[in-house]
Amino acid sequence: MVCLILGLVSILAVYSSISSLAYKYTEGNTFYYLFKHGIMLITGFVIMYFVHKINYRYFSRLSQIAIWLAAILLILTLLLGVNLNDASRWIKIPLINQNFQTSDFAKIALIAYVARMLTLRKEFFHSFKEGLLPILIPIVIICGLILPANFSTAAMLFMVCVTLLFVGGIPFKHLVMVFAIAGAGFALLLVLSTSFPDLLPRVETWKTRLLSYESGDSEANYQVEHAMMAIQSGGVFPTGPGTGDSRNYLPHPYSDMIFAFIIEEYGTIIGGCGLLLLYLIFLYRALRLARKCERNFGSLLVIGMSFLIAFQAFINMGVAVSLLPVTGQPLPLVSMGGTSIWFTCIAVGMILSVSRSVYEGEKIPGVNRVKKKKDYAVA
Repeated sequence: MVCLILGLVSILAVYSSISSLAYKYTEGNTFYYLFKHGIMLITGFVIMYFVHKINYRYFSRLSQIAIWLAAILLILTLLLGVNLNDASRWIKIPLINQNFQTSDFAKIALIAYVARMLTLRKEFFHSFKEGLLPILIPIVIICGLILPANFSTAAMLFMVCVTLLFVGGIPFKHLVMVFAIAGAGFALLLVLSTSFPDLLPRVETWKTRLLSYESGDSEANYQVEHAMMAIQSGGVFPTGPGTGDSRNYLPHPYSDMIFAFIIEEYGTIIGGCGLLLLYLIFLYRALRLARKCERNFGSLLVIGMSFLIAFQAFINMGVAVSLLPVTGQPLPLVSMGGTSIWFTCIAVGMILSVSRSVYEGEKIPGVNRVKKKKDYAVA
């Protein structure tokens, strides 16, 4: 239900915010973008349905293949990817002429693989070498391949994986070592970017965003400044769809800054707090499901996927209200997007797959419990 409401909000907000984009590229044909976005949403929900029909235990096996495929796709993206906004994050799918952001697939593959490894290597957690290292290596590789083109996604994915490590039972002293290794690696990256600027050109973009956010430079923080203007003009109560003026001056009001645009048209209470509440409900129901799941892999899978979606939503909202520097993270299931919607729906479908198994009653030796129907409705 939460996802359906988010989808409806997305349709209303995107249609209301794309007029400037439509006049720039399609001679004012707003229905073109509305139709395209609607198709992506409908296709995403269909994918979600079919994914939820798969027994979630198969995701554990599939993750072994998916993690290798993710690494290959990320390497191809760095070498041959489509360059947009000075970043190589996409590969074009020829048949449907759609750009595919490979990090979206990598996020799901890595979380499923980490959940699998935490389940299989639980008895070795006392040893860093035998317990944590086999899990840490793929995390470092995948996040490292995402990092050159997309720092915010790599950092977010790393934090979700660390959360999984903590929930999965990795000793705290080992987690401290993980942060120490990550800090040393990031420091080395900054040194290399200073010595060889052509090797990692995106690092300068990160520095500029962080420094401008810290200094409050209004010219550099153009997006955030205009997002705050949109939020201020929205007020507490809604003015209604189609009344927002920020679509004419706010950069990307249909994607990165859609949260600010929604507040302008629907007010702080309904648009802002209401949207935040939807994501909190989603996270709460997912964590409740994780506690009810009898199998460790299912619980970790739900926690990982739900945190991935929730973290991304909170980051997008934090940027819009100037709590965080600009990251470029879309609002899950709300921002206008392409294949990112599909992969979010796949993640939700995997959560629902666990929910379906819990509702139907998992066949575990020595356990004979029947779940209530209300436990099924997670998303």
